[in-house]
Amino acid sequence: MIKNPSAWAMLIFLLLFAAVTLWLDRVVQPSGPKLDGSNRHDPDYIVENFSSIKLDPAGQPHLTLAAIKMTHYPDDQTTHLVRPHFMRFAPNAAPMHMYSQRGFVSEDGDHAYLHDQVRVVREARGRQSELTLNTSFLHLMPEQELAMTDKPVVIQDAHTFITAVGLKLDQKKHQFKLLSRVKVRYEPRSH
Repeated sequence: MIKNPSAWAMLIFLLLFAAVTLWLDRVVQPSGPKLDGSNRHDPDYIVENFSSIKLDPAGQPHLTLAAIKMTHYPDDQTTHLVRPHFMRFAPNAAPMHMYSQRGFVSEDGDHAYLHDQVRVVREARGRQSELTLNTSFLHLMPEQELAMTDKPVVIQDAHTFITAVGLKLDQKKHQFKLLSRVKVRYEPRSH
């Protein structure tokens, strides 16, 4: 037994110091994974071979989406797509198809991201030939009719071959802006 009061004070101080050190260690350490399942990224539904149609105010098809597989995740409210095919219809314009190997749609549906072998095709119409655009990534904003990428693109129609890095496409204005390293080869029609 300890008879010296200063030894007792030192022992109490050391025990108190050890307790504070243990408490501080637990406070500053990141917490481990929760074991209640709340941090899991499991789908709440999966739909295969589906298609959906969004109508314009006149009841005409405006935008369609089809995919081999759609998986929805409730933890972040995202939707993942396998081989999505978006199709946009507009009055007085040729239909536009957008394909890829993978896709991702944001929680609110305002943004879609196409990845891997992205291909955009504007059908031929009137005097316009078919136009194709190929890239590895495309960010779509369907309601605003905008698309953009910072990746290399190849655009081709009957007489023009274009390569560039980066693109902003405004479907309402029927315009696209190439952002950098633009190369164009034009082959005039032979008469």
